[in-house]
Amino acid sequence: MASILDGKKLSAQINKESEQKIETLKKKGVVPGLATVLVGEDPGSQVYVGQKIKKCQAMGMASIHRPLNSGVSQEELRKTVEDLNQDPQVHGMIVQLPLPKHLDPEPIIATINPKKDADGLHPMNQGLMGRLKSWKEIENSGIPLPCTPAGVIQMLLREKIEIAGKNAVIVGRSTLVGKPIAQLLLSLNATVTIAHSRTQNLMEVCQSADILVAALGKPLYINKDGVKKGAVVVDVGISRTDQGLKGDVDFDAVKDIVSWITPVPGGVGPMTVAMLLSNTVKAAEKSM
Repeated sequence: MASILDGKKLSAQINKESEQKIETLKKKGVVPGLATVLVGEDPGSQVYVGQKIKKCQAMGMASIHRPLNSGVSQEELRKTVEDLNQDPQVHGMIVQLPLPKHLDPEPIIATINPKKDADGLHPMNQGLMGRLKSWKEIENSGIPLPCTPAGVIQMLLREKIEIAGKNAVIVGRSTLVGKPIAQLLLSLNATVTIAHSRTQNLMEVCQSADILVAALGKPLYINKDGVKKGAVVVDVGISRTDQGLKGDVDFDAVKDIVSWITPVPGGVGPMTVAMLLSNTVKAAEKSM
Protein backbone atom coordinates (compact mmCIF):
# COMPACT_ATOMS: atom_id res chain seq x y z
CA MET A 1 0.00 0.00 0.00
CA ALA A 2 1.33 3.41 -1.01
CA SER A 3 2.12 6.15 1.50
CA ILE A 4 -0.42 8.96 1.39
CA LEU A 5 0.53 12.49 0.38
CA ASP A 6 -1.85 14.01 2.90
CA GLY A 7 -2.90 17.48 1.77
CA LYS A 8 -4.82 18.17 4.96
CA LYS A 9 -1.77 17.50 7.15
CA LEU A 10 0.69 19.38 4.95
CA SER A 11 -1.62 22.36 4.38
CA ALA A 12 -2.06 22.64 8.15
CA GLN A 13 1.72 23.08 8.45
CA ILE A 14 1.69 25.88 5.86
CA ASN A 15 -1.34 27.54 7.46
CA LYS A 16 0.37 27.49 10.85
CA GLU A 17 3.41 29.21 9.35
CA SER A 18 1.09 31.82 7.78
CA GLU A 19 -0.73 32.35 11.09
CA GLN A 20 2.56 33.14 12.82
CA LYS A 21 3.32 35.74 10.15
CA ILE A 22 -0.22 37.17 10.49
CA GLU A 23 0.29 37.68 14.25
CA THR A 24 3.56 39.51 13.59
CA LEU A 25 1.91 41.72 10.97
CA LYS A 26 -1.01 42.56 13.26
CA LYS A 27 1.42 43.77 15.92
CA LYS A 28 2.64 46.23 13.30
CA GLY A 29 -0.90 47.34 12.47
CA VAL A 30 -1.29 45.36 9.26
CA VAL A 31 -4.12 42.85 8.71
CA PRO A 32 -3.53 40.79 5.55
CA GLY A 33 -6.55 41.15 3.28
CA LEU A 34 -7.73 38.82 0.51
CA ALA A 35 -10.26 40.07 -2.04
CA THR A 36 -12.40 37.54 -3.89
CA VAL A 37 -14.33 38.44 -7.05
CA LEU A 38 -17.09 36.00 -8.02
CA VAL A 39 -19.13 36.50 -11.18
CA GLY A 40 -22.48 34.69 -11.36
CA GLU A 41 -23.86 31.81 -9.35
CA ASP A 42 -21.97 28.76 -10.57
CA PRO A 43 -22.40 26.24 -7.71
CA GLY A 44 -18.85 24.94 -7.90
CA SER A 45 -17.34 28.42 -7.90
CA GLN A 46 -19.57 29.46 -5.00
CA VAL A 47 -18.31 26.51 -2.95
CA TYR A 48 -14.66 27.21 -3.79
CA VAL A 49 -14.90 30.92 -2.96
CA GLY A 50 -16.88 30.17 0.20
CA GLN A 51 -14.13 27.83 1.39
CA LYS A 52 -11.48 30.48 0.74
CA ILE A 53 -13.44 33.16 2.62
CA LYS A 54 -14.09 30.85 5.57
CA LYS A 55 -10.43 29.82 5.86
CA CYS A 56 -9.30 33.40 5.46
CA GLN A 57 -11.49 34.54 8.36
CA ALA A 58 -10.53 31.56 10.53
CA MET A 59 -6.87 32.55 10.21
CA GLY A 60 -7.51 36.13 11.27
CA MET A 61 -7.22 37.69 7.83
CA ALA A 62 -9.55 40.28 6.32
CA SER A 63 -11.90 39.00 3.63
CA ILE A 64 -13.18 41.45 1.02
CA HIS A 65 -15.79 39.78 -1.19
CA ARG A 66 -17.15 41.29 -4.41
CA PRO A 67 -20.01 39.20 -5.87
CA LEU A 68 -21.15 40.32 -9.33
CA ASN A 69 -24.16 39.20 -11.37
CA SER A 70 -23.60 36.87 -14.30
CA GLY A 71 -24.52 39.59 -16.82
CA VAL A 72 -21.77 41.98 -15.72
CA SER A 73 -19.91 43.64 -18.59
CA GLN A 74 -16.19 43.30 -19.28
CA GLU A 75 -15.72 46.98 -18.36
CA GLU A 76 -17.65 46.67 -15.09
CA LEU A 77 -15.55 43.68 -14.08
CA ARG A 78 -12.34 45.50 -15.04
CA LYS A 79 -13.43 48.51 -12.94
CA THR A 80 -14.07 46.24 -9.94
CA VAL A 81 -10.55 44.87 -10.21
CA GLU A 82 -9.10 48.37 -10.58
CA ASP A 83 -10.94 49.52 -7.45
CA LEU A 84 -9.48 46.60 -5.48
CA ASN A 85 -6.02 47.44 -6.85
CA GLN A 86 -6.37 50.84 -5.21
CA ASP A 87 -7.73 49.54 -1.88
CA PRO A 88 -4.92 49.55 0.74
CA GLN A 89 -6.76 46.88 2.77
CA VAL A 90 -6.38 44.42 -0.14
CA HIS A 91 -3.00 42.67 -0.26
CA GLY A 92 -4.07 39.72 -2.41
CA MET A 93 -6.82 39.30 -4.98
CA ILE A 94 -8.40 36.51 -6.98
CA VAL A 95 -10.97 36.56 -9.76
CA GLN A 96 -12.65 33.16 -9.57
CA LEU A 97 -12.43 31.21 -12.82
CA PRO A 98 -14.08 30.18 -15.05
CA LEU A 99 -15.92 33.37 -15.97
CA PRO A 100 -19.20 33.39 -17.97
CA LYS A 101 -18.59 32.87 -21.68
CA HIS A 102 -19.19 36.50 -22.68
CA LEU A 103 -16.22 37.62 -20.56
CA ASP A 104 -12.56 37.35 -21.58
CA PRO A 105 -10.49 36.33 -18.54
CA GLU A 106 -7.05 37.27 -19.91
CA PRO A 107 -7.45 41.10 -19.87
CA ILE A 108 -9.02 40.82 -16.42
CA ILE A 109 -6.11 38.80 -15.00
CA ALA A 110 -3.71 41.27 -16.63
CA THR A 111 -5.53 44.14 -14.88
CA ILE A 112 -4.72 42.76 -11.43
CA ASN A 113 -1.79 44.53 -9.77
CA PRO A 114 1.02 41.93 -10.03
CA LYS A 115 1.89 42.63 -6.39
CA LYS A 116 -1.66 41.62 -5.40
CA ASP A 117 -1.83 38.57 -7.68
CA ALA A 118 -2.70 35.96 -5.04
CA ASP A 119 -3.39 33.29 -7.68
CA GLY A 120 0.01 33.78 -9.34
CA LEU A 121 -1.61 34.00 -12.78
CA HIS A 122 -0.62 37.50 -13.91
CA PRO A 123 1.40 37.24 -17.15
CA MET A 124 4.24 39.27 -15.62
CA ASN A 125 4.56 36.91 -12.66
CA GLN A 126 4.31 33.81 -14.83
CA GLY A 127 6.86 35.26 -17.22
CA LEU A 128 9.31 35.98 -14.40
CA MET A 129 8.86 32.46 -13.06
CA GLY A 130 9.64 31.04 -16.49
CA ARG A 131 12.83 33.10 -16.80
CA LEU A 132 14.32 31.93 -13.50
CA LYS A 133 16.38 28.75 -13.67
CA SER A 134 16.53 27.26 -10.18
CA TRP A 135 14.01 26.71 -7.40
CA LYS A 136 16.22 28.81 -5.11
CA GLU A 137 16.07 31.71 -7.57
CA ILE A 138 12.28 31.39 -7.81
CA GLU A 139 11.90 31.33 -4.01
CA ASN A 140 14.24 34.28 -3.52
CA SER A 141 12.43 36.34 -6.16
CA GLY A 142 9.34 36.57 -3.95
CA ILE A 143 6.97 36.40 -6.93
CA PRO A 144 3.58 34.80 -6.16
CA LEU A 145 3.45 31.30 -7.62
CA PRO A 146 0.33 29.65 -9.09
CA CYS A 147 -1.36 28.07 -6.08
CA THR A 148 -1.98 24.50 -7.23
CA PRO A 149 1.49 24.02 -8.79
CA ALA A 150 3.15 25.56 -5.73
CA GLY A 151 1.06 23.28 -3.50
CA VAL A 152 2.19 20.21 -5.45
CA ILE A 153 5.85 21.21 -5.07
CA GLN A 154 5.41 21.82 -1.34
CA MET A 155 3.92 18.35 -0.92
CA LEU A 156 6.95 16.74 -2.55
CA LEU A 157 9.50 18.89 -0.70
CA ARG A 158 7.92 18.52 2.73
CA GLU A 159 7.77 14.74 2.39
CA LYS A 160 11.41 14.82 1.21
CA ILE A 161 10.58 13.05 -2.04
CA GLU A 162 13.55 13.09 -4.38
CA ILE A 163 12.97 15.22 -7.49
CA ALA A 164 16.40 15.94 -9.00
CA GLY A 165 17.22 13.58 -11.85
CA LYS A 166 13.80 11.91 -11.78
CA ASN A 167 11.55 11.53 -14.82
CA ALA A 168 8.45 13.65 -14.23
CA VAL A 169 5.41 13.37 -16.49
CA ILE A 170 2.68 16.00 -16.28
CA VAL A 171 -0.58 15.05 -17.96
CA GLY A 172 -2.19 18.37 -18.81
CA ARG A 173 -0.91 21.58 -20.42
CA SER A 174 -3.08 24.34 -18.94
CA THR A 175 -1.73 27.72 -17.87
CA LEU A 176 -3.32 27.14 -14.46
CA VAL A 177 -1.68 23.82 -13.67
CA GLY A 178 0.21 21.82 -16.30
CA LYS A 179 2.70 24.35 -17.66
CA PRO A 180 3.67 25.95 -14.33
CA ILE A 181 4.09 22.56 -12.61
CA ALA A 182 6.44 21.58 -15.44
CA GLN A 183 8.46 24.78 -14.94
CA LEU A 184 8.71 24.28 -11.18
CA LEU A 185 9.74 20.63 -11.45
CA LEU A 186 12.33 21.65 -14.05
CA SER A 187 13.69 24.24 -11.59
CA LEU A 188 14.20 21.35 -9.15
CA ASN A 189 16.21 19.45 -11.79
CA ALA A 190 13.61 16.88 -12.82
CA THR A 191 13.57 15.68 -16.43
CA VAL A 192 10.12 16.83 -17.50
CA THR A 193 7.67 15.54 -20.11
CA ILE A 194 4.35 17.30 -20.73
CA ALA A 195 1.67 14.96 -22.05
CA HIS A 196 -1.95 15.74 -22.93
CA SER A 197 -5.14 14.39 -24.49
CA ARG A 198 -3.53 14.09 -27.94
CA THR A 199 -0.32 12.43 -26.80
CA GLN A 200 0.17 9.14 -28.62
CA ASN A 201 0.48 6.03 -26.41
CA LEU A 202 -0.37 8.13 -23.36
CA MET A 203 -0.34 5.23 -20.91
CA GLU A 204 3.14 4.25 -22.03
CA VAL A 205 4.35 7.80 -21.48
CA CYS A 206 2.76 7.85 -18.02
CA GLN A 207 4.39 4.54 -17.20
CA SER A 208 7.83 6.10 -17.74
CA ALA A 209 7.27 8.53 -14.87
CA ASP A 210 9.03 8.43 -11.52
CA ILE A 211 6.76 11.36 -10.63
CA LEU A 212 3.36 11.45 -12.33
CA VAL A 213 1.18 14.57 -12.07
CA ALA A 214 -2.33 14.04 -13.44
CA ALA A 215 -4.21 17.21 -14.38
CA LEU A 216 -6.37 16.09 -17.29
CA GLY A 217 -9.84 16.53 -15.81
CA LYS A 218 -11.07 13.06 -16.79
CA PRO A 219 -12.15 10.94 -13.80
CA LEU A 220 -10.35 7.62 -13.27
CA TYR A 221 -8.61 7.99 -16.65
CA ILE A 222 -5.21 6.72 -15.51
CA ASN A 223 -5.28 3.11 -14.29
CA LYS A 224 -2.70 0.46 -13.37
CA ASP A 225 -1.46 0.40 -16.98
CA GLY A 226 -0.38 4.04 -16.63
CA VAL A 227 1.90 3.79 -13.58
CA LYS A 228 5.14 2.02 -12.86
CA LYS A 229 6.08 0.30 -9.63
CA GLY A 230 7.30 2.74 -7.01
CA ALA A 231 6.15 5.90 -8.81
CA VAL A 232 4.97 9.01 -6.96
CA VAL A 233 1.46 9.99 -8.13
CA VAL A 234 -0.01 13.46 -7.61
CA ASP A 235 -3.64 13.63 -8.70
CA VAL A 236 -4.70 17.22 -9.39
CA GLY A 237 -7.96 16.29 -11.12
CA ILE A 238 -11.28 16.36 -9.29
CA SER A 239 -14.62 15.50 -10.88
CA ARG A 240 -18.08 14.91 -9.47
CA THR A 241 -19.34 11.45 -10.47
CA ASP A 242 -22.18 9.13 -9.46
CA GLN A 243 -19.65 7.50 -7.10
CA GLY A 244 -18.72 10.83 -5.51
CA LEU A 245 -15.65 13.02 -6.06
CA LYS A 246 -13.00 11.26 -8.11
CA GLY A 247 -9.56 12.19 -9.41
CA ASP A 248 -7.94 11.54 -12.77
CA VAL A 249 -6.20 8.46 -11.33
CA ASP A 250 -7.98 5.26 -10.31
CA PHE A 251 -6.73 5.28 -6.71
CA ASP A 252 -7.86 1.75 -5.86
CA ALA A 253 -6.28 0.30 -9.00
CA VAL A 254 -2.83 1.81 -8.43
CA LYS A 255 -2.45 2.17 -4.65
CA ASP A 256 -0.58 -1.14 -4.29
CA ILE A 257 1.78 -0.36 -7.18
CA VAL A 258 3.00 3.18 -6.45
CA SER A 259 5.09 4.45 -3.52
CA TRP A 260 3.22 7.71 -2.81
CA ILE A 261 -0.21 8.97 -3.90
CA THR A 262 -2.55 11.86 -3.15
CA PRO A 263 -6.15 11.07 -2.19
CA VAL A 264 -9.10 12.82 -3.85
CA PRO A 265 -10.48 14.70 -2.02
CA GLY A 266 -7.99 15.65 0.71
CA GLY A 267 -4.87 15.82 -1.44
CA VAL A 268 -4.03 18.77 -3.66
CA GLY A 269 -7.20 20.79 -2.87
CA PRO A 270 -6.27 21.90 0.67
CA MET A 271 -2.76 22.74 -0.54
CA THR A 272 -4.15 25.11 -3.18
CA VAL A 273 -6.07 27.12 -0.56
CA ALA A 274 -3.06 27.16 1.79
CA MET A 275 -0.80 28.54 -0.95
CA LEU A 276 -3.40 31.21 -1.84
CA LEU A 277 -3.41 32.46 1.75
CA SER A 278 0.38 32.18 1.95
CA ASN A 279 0.72 34.34 -1.18
CA THR A 280 -1.57 36.95 0.39
CA VAL A 281 0.36 37.03 3.66
CA LYS A 282 3.67 37.40 1.81
CA ALA A 283 2.17 40.27 -0.22
CA ALA A 284 1.14 41.96 3.04
CA GLU A 285 4.69 41.61 4.34
CA LYS A 286 6.11 43.16 1.17
CA SER A 287 3.63 46.06 1.34
CA MET A 288 5.22 47.45 4.50
